[in-house]
Amino acid sequence: MTVKSFTFNPFQTNCYIAHDEGEAALIDPGTHTEQERQAVLSYLKEHELQVAELLLTHAHIDHIFGCAYFAEHFGKPFKLHKTEVPFIERSQEQAKGFGFPLEQPPLPDEFLEEGQTIRVGSSEWKLLHTPGHSPGSISFFDDETRFVISGDVLFSGSIGRTEGLPATSLPQLMQSIFDKLLPLGDDVTVYPGHGPETTIGREKKRNPFLTGQVPGVSTPKG
Repeated sequence: MTVKSFTFNPFQTNCYIAHDEGEAALIDPGTHTEQERQAVLSYLKEHELQVAELLLTHAHIDHIFGCAYFAEHFGKPFKLHKTEVPFIERSQEQAKGFGFPLEQPPLPDEFLEEGQTIRVGSSEWKLLHTPGHSPGSISFFDDETRFVISGDVLFSGSIGRTEGLPATSLPQLMQSIFDKLLPLGDDVTVYPGHGPETTIGREKKRNPFLTGQVPGVSTPKG
C-alpha cells in the first residue's frame, strides 16, 4: 500500500490518495482551487489508478472543499459516519462563515461505522470511530502496512481542536486517542489531517497532550 499526501487550501489540510494494485482511495479532498483538483487527477492518471473509494475522516469545511467536484467526476458521493451528515447539510453555512465559496456536496448513500472494513486492492482497512474533534470522526487503520489515517484526532505534537467548534468534546477526544489509536502499536505511522506524519510511539513519548504536560488536559484512566 502506497500513501501519497497533498497539502491543500488556506487551512493547510492534508488530502490522501492511498493505493494498492491499481486501486485507490481518495480521502479528505480539501482541494480549494482548480490547480489543486488537477494535482489529484494528475497523480491518479500518472499511476493509472482506479478510484475504488471516496472517504471522509470527518466533514469539517477544510476537508470537504473538493467533495462535490470529485463526487461528480467519479459518479458517487463520499462515504462518512452518519453523525457527520449535519455538517454536509450545513456546508454552505460553514463556508460562508469563513468567507469561502463551496459547491454543495451530495449526501452519502453509504455510511462508515466502527468495525467495518474497507478494501483497496489487496489491502484491508479497519474503521475506528474516534470522536471528540467531531462526533463522527473515523480513522482508517491498515494493520499490514502499519499506518492509520487519523483525520483531526491526533497530530505530530498536538491533538484535534475542541474549542470554538460545534459538537466537540475534549474528554471524548482523549478517550478516542488512548482507547483506539495508542493501542495500535508504537510502530504505526500516523497520517494526520494537518501537519507532518508521525508515529504512535513518538507521540506517546513527546506529545505534551498525551504525557500530562498541558494544563487542563487529563489523560484517561483505566
